[in-house]
Amino acid sequence: MTRENRPQRDGNGPLLSQRAAMVFLLAALVGIGATALASLAGNAWPLAVSAGCGAGAMAVLFFNQIID
Repeated sequence: MTRENRPQRDGNGPLLSQRAAMVFLLAALVGIGATALASLAGNAWPLAVSAGCGAGAMAVLFFNQIID
């Protein structure tokens, strides 16, 4: 698309839609919870953070599918 054909956007609009914000919020909560549970189980912090990141990534895919 050329610059002339692009629709003009208002600078005051939201950066994320409500749906995207909800998906990322829930995924962050799942990741934090998984990290906390993994660290309480006695795992080292790098392993706990890796588990939390993996759980957060899977949560994004899951919540993206179920939130309409």
